[in-house]
Amino acid sequence: MNLQFSIIIPVYNRPNEVDELLESLTKQTQLPFEIIIVEDGSPNTCGHIVNKYEKDLNLRYFLTKNQGAGKSRNYGMQKATGNYFIIFDSDCLIPKHYLETVAQQLNSRYTDAFGGPDAAHSSFTTIQKAINYSMTSLFTTGGIRGKKKSVGKFQPRSFNLGISKEAFLKTNGFSDLKIGEDIDLTFRLWNDGFESQLIDNAFVYHKRRTSFGQFYKQTYAFGTARPLLNKRYPGTAKITYWFPSLFLLGFFATLILSFTGVFSCLLFYLFYSVLIGVHATIINKNLQVGVASIFTTWIQFAGYGLGFLKSIL
Repeated sequence: MNLQFSIIIPVYNRPNEVDELLESLTKQTQLPFEIIIVEDGSPNTCGHIVNKYEKDLNLRYFLTKNQGAGKSRNYGMQKATGNYFIIFDSDCLIPKHYLETVAQQLNSRYTDAFGGPDAAHSSFTTIQKAINYSMTSLFTTGGIRGKKKSVGKFQPRSFNLGISKEAFLKTNGFSDLKIGEDIDLTFRLWNDGFESQLIDNAFVYHKRRTSFGQFYKQTYAFGTARPLLNKRYPGTAKITYWFPSLFLLGFFATLILSFTGVFSCLLFYLFYSVLIGVHATIINKNLQVGVASIFTTWIQFAGYGLGFLKSIL
């Protein structure tokens, strides 16, 4: 298949991020490709940044009213001229071999949708590296958001997602959901007979949130979305979705037991925290990131677990 890539980037008040993202795209080894940037009603626009790269990239820039990331992605895909769309968040940096890797894999094993993992760039802050660890580690998410292949049918995430034009036209793209819209799209793709895959070498450097508070809000939103998706798509629920909530409830029960003089259960949580810290330190070769990863892991479980429980109740 003659793949013609269109990169879709929704953006809201992130001109500095767009600058870094476009700079990374100037280094792509796979040519040609077009870039569609959809300014989602931003007061702080990035038009001057787009102008900066007009000579180096095939860019098209659209201003729309604020409608959310999902609708902005749909708008970008409607305007695109390619036959395969790749969606990035504005807070990503793209390795130079990304498109080449995707093209090789799709030519070898074609699917109408794919997703790729994320990684931490050397320039990221300690908190950003810690968040990346917590979101991708085998000991926190089972590696599902990292480079783990053995997770069944892969559910692409919108920060690094590919979809064919045919699949977009069939599904009408993203729904009105504000959180979990990428998972919702995946389920609809499967229902319409399209396949998805993980291209584990098609990773991006994803900055994610820059503070503990922002990360908590993000994971809380993820938690609230999952039961809604389970209700919308019966049969997709898994016991693993309960793990963060059970982890949190178990900790509260352990604290109550400690008031009665039973401290042995606390050893599990202490051991787990030490395991996270040591593993993150080894992976990142940085003690500060290791310590911060303990905090981000607990924040992730607390945010997702509480959001999940609230949505269930």
